[in-house]
Amino acid sequence: MLSRTALAVFATAFTAGAAFGHHGWGSYDVAKKFTINAPVETLSWQNPHAHVTLKYEGANWDIVLAPVSRMTLRGLSEEMLKVGTPVAVEGYPSTKMTNEMRAERITVDGKTFELR
Repeated sequence: MLSRTALAVFATAFTAGAAFGHHGWGSYDVAKKFTINAPVETLSWQNPHAHVTLKYEGANWDIVLAPVSRMTLRGLSEEMLKVGTPVAVEGYPSTKMTNEMRAERITVDGKTFELR
């Protein structure tokens, strides 16, 4: 009986921690969709989400992309987003973080990749 209780407590704590660790998309303003056309300044190709930095209106914007596995399955690779590569990213601004965008799609070399 004690081991079942301990297992239940552990499972509940682990699930709550995992849910807390992953953010939702509610902190992005979907009414303000916009597009940034700029060359890639930096790339972070890692999970839980890849990121690129783009210059937009005189500021550096952190663009939150999809998980690496999703982008890879859809044909987008790390090599396609090298520093200096021109891209167009369509997405939504964060309501909490200045100069952060959640990307819905990215166009690289004339090909558009859906990220959601």
